Amino acid sequence: MSGIDVVVTGLGATTPLGGDVASTWDAMLAGRSGVSALTQEWAAQLPVRIAASLAVDPSEVIERVKMRRLDRSEAIALIAAHQAWADSGLKDSGIDSERVAVSVGSGIGGAQTLLNQDDILEAHGPRRVSPHTVPMLMPNGPAAWVGLELNAKAGVHSVASACATGAEALALGLDIIRSGRADVVVAGGTEAVIHPLPIAGFAAMRAMSTRNDDPERASRPWDKGRDGFVLGEGAGILVLERADHAAARGAHVYARLAGAGITSDGYDIVQPHPEGLGAVRAIRKAIEDSGVSASDITHVNAHATSTPVGDMAEIGALRAAVGDHPILTATKSMSGHLLGAAGALESIATILAIRDSMVPPTINLDDPEDGLDLEVAAHKARPLDIPAALNNSFGFGGHNVALVFTRA
Repeated sequence: MSGIDVVVTGLGATTPLGGDVASTWDAMLAGRSGVSALTQEWAAQLPVRIAASLAVDPSEVIERVKMRRLDRSEAIALIAAHQAWADSGLKDSGIDSERVAVSVGSGIGGAQTLLNQDDILEAHGPRRVSPHTVPMLMPNGPAAWVGLELNAKAGVHSVASACATGAEALALGLDIIRSGRADVVVAGGTEAVIHPLPIAGFAAMRAMSTRNDDPERASRPWDKGRDGFVLGEGAGILVLERADHAAARGAHVYARLAGAGITSDGYDIVQPHPEGLGAVRAIRKAIEDSGVSASDITHVNAHATSTPVGDMAEIGALRAAVGDHPILTATKSMSGHLLGAAGALESIATILAIRDSMVPPTINLDDPEDGLDLEVAAHKARPLDIPAALNNSFGFGGHNVALVFTRA
């Protein structure tokens, strides 16, 4: 636990539920699904033909000439970052650019660019390959573009820890501010890989739902009928700021990022530890780092992807590390799984739940799994006083990240 308080002063997002934070949050509280059928010609051959695509295409926000230089993951990171920056009030504040850092990651990066440009190479030869290919596909591209456009000069960092990426990027931002290297960190995650190859790869692992005839009900965390996650795309960006720096400029504060815990399983490249031991350690570390007690945490936005193994392993970890009193939700039931952006979007949902004293629902939980002995806000949003809340993110490779947010 550091003596430096870090607060959240800006939020930005573009998701399958809405083109900004307000529309996304409204959809979550209403229990709307962002999952739909894939109608593209290339999807017809796939075993999985559903996904949670963006509600607002980036081409509607960014001009066409600029879009040609950006991978889709970079474009949506920029959209969310500009929203968060404007929301924070820092845009015209005259902040010292050498005190602003960026921590934005992606689980897979510019895969669409790589695959599309390879198609061009095979069909038309090397002269037709875009000169922007490398900056578009490089994993640090989203972070680099955000840093360039916001003139951040205290360091630009790109975390890649699969589905834990967005949360780990926030944890890194917390560390950067606590270290004294920056006063502000623009942090979060982005992902845009709704493309036949990633879908085929995940489907071959039997990790994805094949409920093609009922897309809106396919993502069903903790339900006995769950058969895998639903791939989503989107970006979530938060502005983290030293509390005294935010106070000095009269900034609006959403919440405090009070603590973070990061561990690794050392168990399997894709399967979580069956007893969730790495998750337990991450949650306990986050609580210890935050300075709050487990009893203060009344709400958990769970990782809960709708996979047969992972969902219940997390329940065991929560029971061991927090107790049986928090009200849980799994917003992936509505947004799908945004991979590297999931932890950032779910942090935004956690923060807004604290602000509004309202837990968004877990939809599609019709037949709860045996052993689901923790309370879930199923089907509709639930009012709840939330002094502190936990957000969990776990990723392939055995990555575990837990974040504790408290009321401002």
